[in-house]
Amino acid sequence: MREYDNVPSARERRNRRFDDDEPQFLKRPRHATPAGFNTNTDTDAPEIGDRWSSWDLAVHGPTPYPDWLVTELAAVDTELGVLKTGKEADVHLVRRQVPGTDRSCLLAAKRYRDAEHRLFHRDAGYLEGRRVRRSRENRAMEGRTAFGRQMIAGQWAAAEFDALVRLWQVSQELGSIAVPYPVQLVGTELMLEFVGDIEEGQAAPRLAQVRPEAVELRSLWSQLLDALTVLARAGLAHGDLSPYNLLVHEGRLVLIDLPQVVDVVANPQGQEFLARDVRVVSNWFAARGLPGELIDPDGLTRRLLGEAGVR
Repeated sequence: MREYDNVPSARERRNRRFDDDEPQFLKRPRHATPAGFNTNTDTDAPEIGDRWSSWDLAVHGPTPYPDWLVTELAAVDTELGVLKTGKEADVHLVRRQVPGTDRSCLLAAKRYRDAEHRLFHRDAGYLEGRRVRRSRENRAMEGRTAFGRQMIAGQWAAAEFDALVRLWQVSQELGSIAVPYPVQLVGTELMLEFVGDIEEGQAAPRLAQVRPEAVELRSLWSQLLDALTVLARAGLAHGDLSPYNLLVHEGRLVLIDLPQVVDVVANPQGQEFLARDVRVVSNWFAARGLPGELIDPDGLTRRLLGEAGVR
């Protein structure tokens, strides 16, 4: 798994921002502290919005950046409310805009809980195959010390960001898969493309909330097979796939919630996680009336393992 220990400090990034290689951006003092980023409290707030954009403090998503994404350093972030709460993380709706212009976008800010809150139940199984280089940090994670739990929280955010970047990059090469664009990562805060009605700020429904007719049901199943195939070709399993972490937006199936993504080869339980993913979603589609001849969980699992190079 990718490490982000070498992310420049806030001070280093601020110094870099004042270089003259970015003359088109407004230059200003320090940012307010983004969620999950450990730096001093900032008292220089923007005139509008809740804080300056944390873009220049973050690890960025893959290039080329989407046209809709606001990357200007003069942008501000405004909190619009909570989209979802969970045991491990809360997802907030954030508007990023450049004051005095029509440049703006909606983002989903996923903020993992700190060390005082419960993380994933049975998280040891997901963490197998993930190691960090420092033995002290490995021991802290295995012992679930306060520092170790914070390390694990950072690993969940980094793992999800890394998986989304990888899937976004390989989708053209390996096949069709829809995931939110990973905008940036700062500490334990992951900012993602908002999937839903942009005008209303209404998130797309989860598959569990949808009651598709026969034609749409077949289309969603076909999209799911494509997505599972891309994951397998990348050597991955979702690890917690269910109708609750699949969105349906304008007929398109979108995979979300990938912090527990599993390396099918490196994780000793990887094959079991993949088989469980297939079984759970197959049961949902069968219960919604998808013809039985289209559903073969055991056969699909074997095919996906073959795509992942596991024979």
